[in-house]
Amino acid sequence: MKLLVFSDLHGSATAARRIAELARERSPDYLLCLGDILYHGPRNPFPAGYDPPLAAEILTPLAGRILAVRGNCDSNVDAMVLPFPLAADPAWILLDGLRVCASHGHLHSPTALPPLAGGDLFLSGHTHIPLACTSPQGVHLGNPGSPALPKEGHHASWGWLEYGSFSVLTLEGEILLRLNLA
Repeated sequence: MKLLVFSDLHGSATAARRIAELARERSPDYLLCLGDILYHGPRNPFPAGYDPPLAAEILTPLAGRILAVRGNCDSNVDAMVLPFPLAADPAWILLDGLRVCASHGHLHSPTALPPLAGGDLFLSGHTHIPLACTSPQGVHLGNPGSPALPKEGHHASWGWLEYGSFSVLTLEGEILLRLNLA
């Protein structure tokens, strides 16, 4: 199974359009959204192409394949206009025998993990900073960064999860980070 992983669109129709293009190009089984979809948030600037209604419209054709967790900027009003449900944070997924904990990252984080075992994968967004590494306890940690508002000089990015690996890529498809999950 293949998952396109993204987080922190913050209402950018430009970033939503690129995610939709990547979904057409890569044909993932599902898209995993780690929250902060429509609202830019009080501490963030407006991202390029800020148009929350259009961002929701762009994601609509993908709704049947999107699994999403609620982020700290996702309100009940946002959830009403999104064409897919927002799961409580964290959400648990079993993927090809791999236990995946999907979180936005504001309640749980790589430094404040929920109960996980060695070999599990914790995916989060929130920081807008790409991550792909393994903790000293053997828990795999991944963050796709943000396609709309990358921080600390990082590239706009997204993630790809398939059997045995998690990768973070630029919007142009260059691999920034890769984590072996086997």
